Amino acid sequence: MDELDPIYRADCPSRVILDQIADKWSMMVLAVLREPRRFNGIKSRLDGVTQRVLTQTLRKLERNGMLTRRILDGRVLGVEYALTPLGRSLQEPFSILFDWTVENMNTIQDYQRSYDARENQVTS
Repeated sequence: MDELDPIYRADCPSRVILDQIADKWSMMVLAVLREPRRFNGIKSRLDGVTQRVLTQTLRKLERNGMLTRRILDGRVLGVEYALTPLGRSLQEPFSILFDWTVENMNTIQDYQRSYDARENQVTS
């Protein structure tokens, strides 16, 4: 029997890291943070994200070293988020994946509709 490559083992840390940085909201937050932004500035750019989900996503990314969180003093307290060098290093590969997704979304949706129609015929 072939020995399993360590990166495919269930206990490989890469699985947790990929789960935390490669979900849709994390990828979108990293794209929005090309420049530092306040929480509401991020939220206003990401249609459909809830405050709870955005807060969780920002905490995850901060914990993983992808962004920094800075408290802004002033008349109105605020929090500003900015990418770290590690977070910036993900922008290029994520933008390639995002561009590929946009370029192929109509084709993928066609395949989905075709698949769903076949599945509906089988279950009818």
